[in-house]
Amino acid sequence: MLETLTVGCRCIISEQNKTVESVPEKDFGKCNLLMKEERKKKIQEKENNIQSMYIPIELYFFIFQPYSVEEALGEAVEERRLLDSVTWPETPLIPVNFTLKQTSDPAHSTFTILPGGGEWRVGDHLKVIIQVKDFEGHPKTSGGDFIVARLHNPKLGAGVAGQVLDHVNGSYSAVFPLLWNGSAEVQVTLVHSSEAVTVLRRLSTEQPDRIHFKSLFRSGSESETTTCNICLRPNNQPICNYTDLRTGEPWFCFKPKNLSCHTRINHSKGGYKENLRKNEKELFQSCVNMKVSIQAVGSTSILVLPKKEGNIVTPGPFGYYYQQMWQALGDTPVHQFNSPSAITECLKGKVIHLYGDSTIRQWFDHLRKALPDLKEFDLHSSKQSGPFMTLDYPNNIMVTYRCHGPPIRFGDVPTSQLRYIANELDDVVGGSNTVVVIGIWSHFSTFPIDIYIRRLQTIRRAVIGLLDRAPGTLVIIRTANLKHLTLHETLTNSDWYSLQRDKVLRAIFKGISVHLVDAWEMVLAHHLPHNLHPQPPIIKNMINVVLSYICPK
Repeated sequence: MLETLTVGCRCIISEQNKTVESVPEKDFGKCNLLMKEERKKKIQEKENNIQSMYIPIELYFFIFQPYSVEEALGEAVEERRLLDSVTWPETPLIPVNFTLKQTSDPAHSTFTILPGGGEWRVGDHLKVIIQVKDFEGHPKTSGGDFIVARLHNPKLGAGVAGQVLDHVNGSYSAVFPLLWNGSAEVQVTLVHSSEAVTVLRRLSTEQPDRIHFKSLFRSGSESETTTCNICLRPNNQPICNYTDLRTGEPWFCFKPKNLSCHTRINHSKGGYKENLRKNEKELFQSCVNMKVSIQAVGSTSILVLPKKEGNIVTPGPFGYYYQQMWQALGDTPVHQFNSPSAITECLKGKVIHLYGDSTIRQWFDHLRKALPDLKEFDLHSSKQSGPFMTLDYPNNIMVTYRCHGPPIRFGDVPTSQLRYIANELDDVVGGSNTVVVIGIWSHFSTFPIDIYIRRLQTIRRAVIGLLDRAPGTLVIIRTANLKHLTLHETLTNSDWYSLQRDKVLRAIFKGISVHLVDAWEMVLAHHLPHNLHPQPPIIKNMINVVLSYICPK
């Protein structure tokens, strides 16, 4: 039987304990391809044996996708391109006994608004230069800091995200489109120093299992709990293989000592290991060097004059806030659905399926609360993981929610309810009355980005299949967003991890007939604090974007 493993630090293609070829762990594309080339002669054997089998061998990663060699080659090439697209500038190595002295310090760093030719008008662009300095006040000479910026006017309820460019020499620039008359104030934030990014990178490579999961196995009065994950550290325990047959998505648990693999009844988050080296905690201090504002040299704001005749506003971001309402800069204007009757009229006759993590469940909760006639059908499911269903019989509206398959950091999900989004989409009939909403990112942050790429590729195949058989289906995808950061949240779900996944998601679905809700910009541009689950005013704007896609006129 063909297996794809990582033993120690190498990805190995093996057959009946005989090594066929060994390639570096980093080259997962080649590793995938080598396995898929054996697909035709091995797939039947795999299908006959894969379900709940256990493998008494050392195993770290299992990579299996039952697709043709042509598809495998295409995905390997795409994966390489995607990895290149999220390449971050080099960041400094961290000595064992380092101090903060030579690391990036937002308190010493500055930004300066560049002159705009005497005046700024709507349709122009504002440019800001940022100089990062260390704790001794010396300018940094390398890049890699994670910086975000926004332009805003609290009185007007206006805000827009800036585009930050790393010049790889300690300086950065931020560019903002000028979209409203009046005052516009610049805010620049150091999310992570380049040294902190070094640590986050290392954790992804060396400690992808720093969050682990567990499952309960039960038969009669006997029960055992074991550790589960996409990746399991080698030991002498046999392993239960729960790789999904339809998608090839891997999942493993250590086999219980006295129970079979077939007796697994649930899935839950198991725990977390910090795995930081000496002094590395100092790189992740709120109010010191993590998500701290950088101060200006000179003014922080400008006065924007009305647009000149013929001056065109060139799109950069997806949109901006004005009077607390999100304004799209793309083809679909955002309408305001301010009453239950307006939302009901839009959704009349529709079936809306929401798939994903808790940030998508938040949308389900918003709709359920906003529409008094939308009654929940009690499926006796977990309040965290679902599944959920709500119905409005008179208006023929159904809204459902289901969480995505593992890895999922929810508590006590029955194994019968562990479903992969791609499989769910394959079972959707679709049509002009069907809306599919997908949001999947937060629970993949601790794993190498290859894992996330592969998950999105399987979802994309299912989306394309759905649109091929039912072209009228509307597919909407929610991007990642920034969040409040503590040490724990940073090491497991940093905004830096989210940014990488956000870039990959946009690239994978580019050119496909899907619509994006740009949660990243909608959170960054808003005056409210960043939160994994954005506050109600932001969610209301997100739902207005969704409804505007469903009812564009």
